[in-house]
Amino acid sequence: MESNTLYVGNLNYETTEEQLAELFSEYGEPTSVRIIPRKGFGFVEFSSPEEAEKAMTALNGTQFMGRTLRMDEARPREPRTDSHRF
Repeated sequence: MESNTLYVGNLNYETTEEQLAELFSEYGEPTSVRIIPRKGFGFVEFSSPEEAEKAMTALNGTQFMGRTLRMDEARPREPRTDSHRF
């Protein structure tokens, strides 16, 4: 794994960033946790790719708050273009 950030999908909409950080803290030190509101997914960043891989191996496909977590290595964010259509 090259990235230290995980994409975490299929989250219960009631999940808080604090709950997600607590869940992942068993496998490393989350340095950042972000949930995208009303979308059911988020991102957990660790201090190293090894910690991220350890967490993904342990938690991918497990139940959390009634939902089966789906994880993958987060892809770099695409640069936004400010092109306007008229």
